[in-house]
Amino acid sequence: MSTFVKYRIKEVAADLGVTPKEISAIVEKYFEKPKSTAQVLEENQLNLIFDLMTQRNQIASVEVVFAAAFAAREAEEKRKAEEAAKKAAEEKKKAEEAAKAAGKPAAAAAPAKPGEKKPAQSGQAKSAEKKPAEPQRKRERRVVDTSAVQVNADRFDDRVDTLISERDQNRSGGKQKIGGKNKKQQGPKGAKSKEDERKRMNRLRLEVVKKTPLTVKIPDEITVGELAARMKKTAVELIKCLIKNGVMATVNQTIDFDTAEFVATELGCKVEREVVLTIEDKLFDDHQDTAEELVTRPPVVVVMGHVDHGKTSLLDAVRKTNVVAGEAGGITQHIGAYTVRINDSLITFLDTPGHAAFTSMRARGAMCTDVAILVVAADDGIMPQTIEAINHAKAANIPIVVAVNKMDKPGANPDRILTQLTEHDLVPAEWGGDTEVCRISAKTGMGIDELLETVIVTAELQDLKANPNRAAKGTVIEARLDKTRGPIATLLVQNGTLNQGDTIIAGTAVGHVRVMTDDKGKSIKHAGPSIPVEITGLAEAPAPGDAFEAVSDERMARQLVEQRKQKAKDELAKQQSKVTLENLFDQMKKGEMKELNILVKADVQGSAEAVRANLMKLNNEEVAVKVIHSGVGAINESDILLASTANAIIVGFNVRPDAAAAASAQRSNVDIRLYSVIYECLEEIEAAMKGMLAPKYREVVIGHAEVRVLYKVSAIGTVAGCYVKDGKVTRDSKVRVLRDNVVIYTGELGSLQRFKDSVKEVQANFECGMSVAKYNDLKEGDIFECFVMEQYRD
Repeated sequence: MSTFVKYRIKEVAADLGVTPKEISAIVEKYFEKPKSTAQVLEENQLNLIFDLMTQRNQIASVEVVFAAAFAAREAEEKRKAEEAAKKAAEEKKKAEEAAKAAGKPAAAAAPAKPGEKKPAQSGQAKSAEKKPAEPQRKRERRVVDTSAVQVNADRFDDRVDTLISERDQNRSGGKQKIGGKNKKQQGPKGAKSKEDERKRMNRLRLEVVKKTPLTVKIPDEITVGELAARMKKTAVELIKCLIKNGVMATVNQTIDFDTAEFVATELGCKVEREVVLTIEDKLFDDHQDTAEELVTRPPVVVVMGHVDHGKTSLLDAVRKTNVVAGEAGGITQHIGAYTVRINDSLITFLDTPGHAAFTSMRARGAMCTDVAILVVAADDGIMPQTIEAINHAKAANIPIVVAVNKMDKPGANPDRILTQLTEHDLVPAEWGGDTEVCRISAKTGMGIDELLETVIVTAELQDLKANPNRAAKGTVIEARLDKTRGPIATLLVQNGTLNQGDTIIAGTAVGHVRVMTDDKGKSIKHAGPSIPVEITGLAEAPAPGDAFEAVSDERMARQLVEQRKQKAKDELAKQQSKVTLENLFDQMKKGEMKELNILVKADVQGSAEAVRANLMKLNNEEVAVKVIHSGVGAINESDILLASTANAIIVGFNVRPDAAAAASAQRSNVDIRLYSVIYECLEEIEAAMKGMLAPKYREVVIGHAEVRVLYKVSAIGTVAGCYVKDGKVTRDSKVRVLRDNVVIYTGELGSLQRFKDSVKEVQANFECGMSVAKYNDLKEGDIFECFVMEQYRD
């Protein structure tokens, strides 16, 4: 077990060539503030400091470090040699001056040996005084006094061993260690200092020799195991680091980008965010239009209102054509899209048959209209579908212009309509509000021009603009399948220009624009923003409300369509559960329900208002009851669409859903609750909010079996050999014993066998052996009526 060497802040700073203040700042940032620069660092603190300093001081190769070190050492040795030579020259000069002062030459300072001749010595001294010889000067430059310098040369031996490859050492004649003369002179203290220095250099070498930090690309989400593989680390290392930072995660658990980035950085990796390009990113043009590219586009206006209040007649008056005669019974059969030119300004009108398509558009997020005209008959007032239209327009967040129609009738009362509008948060402009109200007559043409001017002004306030010089994108208004022409779609171009021959993708439909006609039936080759067109060439009919885009790569578009179809199948398989009274409390506990949306339908308006008012009183701390719509009449498909969009429960009071609405509710998983007593409705919803809604069960008879033979078995009791007459008999079903059609016992099956094998069920026209738990008084000819308890809702 190795002992950790004490390493102080100032020593680390000196070895790394930085100030102790910088090292202290690193320790203070990631650990506690050091008391002084002499504080001993722990091993994890040292590791962190080395990591950070390595990241900050990237080098091309390790040779750069030691080249600088060797150059510094050589300069230091040269400087010391020059100082030693200078010192020796000064001492010699002093000796010569002292000899002159004594009257003797410098060379005669020592006593002569017996037999030596003085004149010769004197001559030599004179010769030296007269002319300093060149060799003596050269000798002075070569003299190096190392007696006062202690060089720990052994500490460089390990550096030579570890940093120079064996091939290079052999090529240069083997490694040469720097003089061993000082080894003999060093005592125990020198050995310890050498060991400390060697360990210190080893630590620095390991940190410096570290490779450049690994660059890791991390997506928005990644599993721990995948991140470990990309970082070339083990999953255990990552999990330890996560736990240390308070994140509990397993190998297969997904973590977000921020967590992954923090862990990767802490483990010494450089992080880059991985941008995953989907097919949509590659296929669709996401260019942001600049102000120079945008031009003013015509407004798209939707006409809504109650049945027979004059929506289509208004459009007829605007277009100066008669479309009502061409529709069965004068009722709009499909969504019509029309373009009208008024005072050099184009306006596109959408005529809606009810509100199903408009609700679908809102549900899919296709806000394709700019202004809504709410048509109200002056002699009829605001009706249920009018209120529904107001709710749809508010949900779509578009301005409303009210057109009070049929002003030519004797019973017209526009003031009453203005009062009714205020009840639905639509305050007329003439009363100081924001809602424009125009009095018109579609039959006589009165007020039509004023209405159109109001629509144009309202649209101008919104500053509607688009870029016609780009690929087209917009919304599918309607689609149908023609027997001869195939799928036909009515499209509203919202941005760009649609050209004949373009490849377009709309929802799960893809194809080429083969034939393109405008609202007047004329074939055209180009359609700009806010222009409705009818096209052929799609592989299938898209859904109303789907967004469409013109693309350049047909192959990629078909791949995207396949992806969308598969995604739709997956979502259908794991369809998100709609709120019902049964799962209301569970969703409240999960925090998923903050509001309980309810749609109320009743037989009369008084009942609807009473139910609405009482439901609004059921609010508690966890969930707020919100009645999104209340109306009179049977529950229809429009109610189902609205409830499905808003994730609402439908409460019916003395009304029933029609067949189409019931089928639609089953497909959309919309919960419909029907009541005839108001208190039952309130109690049931309140109980559901408290989690105390009692389930309801009913018996379902699944089959009958006739007893034909009886056997006595000591371990079981009476076993009946039976013949299944109809249905089936299951092992988990309950049984009712009938004798002459009189119930004599009700209990559970004890066993069910076919031959010698126990089975789960026996179908009709097969024989089997059955026993009744805790009952043996059976007779031949008895009938076993098998049934199960099934949970149901009203």
